[in-house]
Amino acid sequence: MTTSPSANEVSPALVINTPVLPPPVRHQVIFDVLEALPPTHVALLINDHDPKPLFYQLQAEQPEAFHFDYVESGPARFAIRITRRGASA
Repeated sequence: MTTSPSANEVSPALVINTPVLPPPVRHQVIFDVLEALPPTHVALLINDHDPKPLFYQLQAEQPEAFHFDYVESGPARFAIRITRRGASA
């Protein structure tokens, strides 16, 4: 049986810890960081709730640009590995 690694075992290039950001700027900060993420690079998003609406928005605006992999899925903490897909994806 395989298990997903815990957030502590993930070593992304970048961590976005949203609970420390003021709520009015969270989504914009996340979008700005992901926009600057080079192809094939990884960011780890830490959140205090499931960020599915954010993912739906990203997929609507940039279809197939990112891959999302839940490392932790609540209930109080969510950690999601976000990989920017390469140009051929």
